[in-house]
Amino acid sequence: MDWKGIISNVAPVLGTAIGGPFGGIAAKFITGAILGEENATDDIDQAKEAILSADPDSLLKLKEAEYEFKADMKRLEIDEQKLGNDDRDSARDREIQTKDKMPALIALSALAGFFGILLAMIFVALPEAAEQPLAVMLGALGTLVTQIGAYYFGSSAGSSKKNDIIAAMKR
Repeated sequence: MDWKGIISNVAPVLGTAIGGPFGGIAAKFITGAILGEENATDDIDQAKEAILSADPDSLLKLKEAEYEFKADMKRLEIDEQKLGNDDRDSARDREIQTKDKMPALIALSALAGFFGILLAMIFVALPEAAEQPLAVMLGALGTLVTQIGAYYFGSSAGSSKKNDIIAAMKR
């Protein structure tokens, strides 16, 4: 697994932050957690190397560092949702500026794969050995299709927050 896969599984907020405007701060939390506070640096490349060389105990410390990072961001009134939104916005801007068709092709391929597998599972008699792997693939593609929808049409995070506020007002 590459460093991005590790960070997205262990500390996804730090992973999002390291790719954005708070990369240096996130790198310092990562290197501090894995290499120790005395070796903490805001060098993103060093943070990547630390992630790749981390043992399970260090990864647990990385998860704890993510909680501290979130608390610091809250204290600074920096919302992790805004980090994700800014990340998606920069990807969309890049796509527009470069006139890159690859994200759209990937999205269409994922949609075709999702619905193709879904239709096959409904209408085609599949060998029993193929059902479980196809179900796993369908689930993974379903998640990807949800992310594609959030990328192109926005997420429902704002709607969810609105629902939470309304529920709190009713109490």
